[in-house]
Amino acid sequence: MSRLFLCEKPSQARDIARVLGAKQKGEGCLQGSGVVVTWCIGHLLHMSPPEAYNEAYKRWDLADLPITPKSWQLEVSKSGRKQFNLVKRCLSQASEIVIATDAVREGETIAREILELCLWKGPILRLWLSALDETSIRKGLYALLPGDKSAPLYLAGLGRARADWLVGMNLSRLYSLIAQKAGHRGVLSVGRVQTPTLNLVVARDLTIEGFRAIPYFELLAFFKTTKGSFQAKWIVPEALADPDGHCLNKEQALSIGNKIQGATGHISKSERRHLSESPPLPFDLSSLQQEASRRFAMKVQDVLNVAQSLYETHKAITYPRTDCAYLPESQHQDAPKVLAMLKTSDSALHGLLNKADHRIKSRAWNEKKITAHHAIIPNVPDSGTADVSKMTEAERRIYTLILYRYIAQFFPDHRYDQTTVEVKVEDEIFRTTGRQTTTQGWKAVFEDVLQRQGEENRTQEDAPLSVPPLILGDPAVAMSTEIKPRQTQPPPRFTEGTLIAAMKTVSRQVEDRNQKSILKATAGLGTEATRASIIETLLKRNLVARQKKHIIGTATGRALIAAIPESVKDPSVTARWEQALEEISNGKGSLDTFLQAQQAWISSQIETSLKTPETQPIFVPPSEAGAQSKVALGACPACKQAVHEN
Repeated sequence: MSRLFLCEKPSQARDIARVLGAKQKGEGCLQGSGVVVTWCIGHLLHMSPPEAYNEAYKRWDLADLPITPKSWQLEVSKSGRKQFNLVKRCLSQASEIVIATDAVREGETIAREILELCLWKGPILRLWLSALDETSIRKGLYALLPGDKSAPLYLAGLGRARADWLVGMNLSRLYSLIAQKAGHRGVLSVGRVQTPTLNLVVARDLTIEGFRAIPYFELLAFFKTTKGSFQAKWIVPEALADPDGHCLNKEQALSIGNKIQGATGHISKSERRHLSESPPLPFDLSSLQQEASRRFAMKVQDVLNVAQSLYETHKAITYPRTDCAYLPESQHQDAPKVLAMLKTSDSALHGLLNKADHRIKSRAWNEKKITAHHAIIPNVPDSGTADVSKMTEAERRIYTLILYRYIAQFFPDHRYDQTTVEVKVEDEIFRTTGRQTTTQGWKAVFEDVLQRQGEENRTQEDAPLSVPPLILGDPAVAMSTEIKPRQTQPPPRFTEGTLIAAMKTVSRQVEDRNQKSILKATAGLGTEATRASIIETLLKRNLVARQKKHIIGTATGRALIAAIPESVKDPSVTARWEQALEEISNGKGSLDTFLQAQQAWISSQIETSLKTPETQPIFVPPSEAGAQSKVALGACPACKQAVHEN
C-alpha cells in the first residue's frame, strides 16, 4: 500500500521527493516510506492519427471529410514507451494517486490521460503548486485537494487537444488537396495557432511591400534666453498637419521658419516631473527569447534549447518554460544565498554584488501573479555554485542575461527628472524635452553587463539635460531655424523575437473587446513552451523562411493565406475557444457541446470550399506566383543580382 505522486518531469519529481524524504532511487521513480514519486516526461501519449480509426484514411480523399472520431484514441509515443510502462507498473502497486503535474490545464491532462488509459479506479488527490521551493511544496502537501476539484481542467484539456486535432487533420487535408488540384506539390499544414501566426508574417510582408513613403518636414528653432540656449521642434497646428501630426508641405514649414526668425517669444510651459522606473521583471521564456534574439540574433528554438540545458545539465537556472515573470514572496528569503552563489561563481561580479541590497523587495515578488511556474532566475545547484567555465558561449550569454535581470531586483529604482518646455512665438508653439538622471539605481546593473559584453549603450534617454531651468514668461529669442526632411517608415519585418512578441500580444490585432480581453488574459497565440516549435514548423514546411535575421513568408505561405477564408486565419478563433474552455474548466461548460460546435464549424468550412467551383479557394501555385510573392534570398556573389526563391 503506497501513495504515488505522479509528476510531469524528472526535475519536478526530484524537488517533491526531496521534501517527502523519498531518497531511494528506483527504476523510473524515487521511493520513501509509504510514498513513491514518478514522472511523465511531458506528454507520454499522443492522439491517434486518422488511419488508426479507419485504414482507408491513409489515402487522402476529399470525399472522406470531415473526419470526426466517435470514440477518441490515444497512443503511447515511441520515445515515451519505456517511461509509460514504468509509470503503469507504479500505478499497479499504488493504493492512492496524487497528481503533482503542473497546476494548469495541460498538466492536468498529462496526468489524467495516463490514469484513464491505465484504467485507474482508485482515489485521486491533487497537489497544487505555484512554485517548487521547499516552503511552497510543504504548504501544498498540507493542503492536498480532492481529485474532483481539478477534474474539469482535464475536460478542458481534452477539448483543446481534440479540437486542435479536428482542425489540423481536416483542414490540412482540405487545403492540401485543393492546392494539389491547382498544381501544388506537397502538403499544406493548417492549424488553429500555426495559421494565424503565418498570417501575421504574410500580412506584415504585404504591408511593407505595399508601403509608400510619405515625405514630411520638421521645423527646428534654436532659442536663446538669459538662462541658456536650447533647440525646440515646431508643433504643427491641426489645420496644417496630417493625421500623424506631420507637416507635408515644405513651403508651409519654410514660411513659419521665416516668420519666427529673430522674433522674441516667451516660455508658455515649463514642467519638471520627478519620475522613477522600476527594474524590468525577471524573464519568462518569451521575454528571454525576445531579448536573446535582439541582442545576439539567436533563433528562438535555440534559446529554449540553451535554457533547457542550463536548467537540466548545469542546474544553473530555474524551470525555463514559464509564462510568468514574477516570483513567490516566500523565495525572497533565498536572495542572500542566491547572491552569494553568484559572487562565488564569477569574481567579475564582486563589485556589482557588493552594491546589491538583498533586503529590497521589487515588484517582481508578487504571490498573486504566480502561474504554474515562477520567473526564470539563477538557481543554486547542489554543488553550491554554478560552474560557468563548463558552459558553452551561448549558455554563458543566456545565463548572463538571466542573472543580471535577477540582480537588478536588489537595486533601487532608477530616478530622473523629465522637463518639458514650450515656447510661444508669433502664435506658433515649439516644444523640447530633456531628461536628467538623479539616481542611477538598477540601470548600473545593465551598464555593467554592456561593458562586459563589449556592447555600447545606444539609448539616449540618459543624455545630459539640454534644457536650461526656465520659468513661465521668460523671454526666448528665435536665433535661427532649420528644416529637416523626413519620411514615414514602414513597420519592420519580423525577427523570431518580435514574432514571438506578436504572437503573445495578438490581442492588439482583434477589434472585439471581449475577444481582445480573452486573448490578452491567455497570452495570445500558443504557449511559452510551443511558440518556438510553431515557428520551426512553419520553417520546416516552407511556409516562412529566414532572410538573414528576419522571418518572411514564402510564396507557398502567401498563396495559402490568400486561399483560405478569414475565419481560419483569424486569432479570434483562439479567443472563442479559450472562452469556452475556461467555462469547461470552471465546471460551467460541456465538453460535448464544445466539440459539437467545432465539428459544425469545420463541416461548414469544408462544405463552403467544396460546394461549387466558384466558391472554392483560389490557390496560386508558387511557380505561378508573381515576382512580388517570391522570397529574396540575397545577392548572387558573381553578378550581384537579387536571387529569389523558385
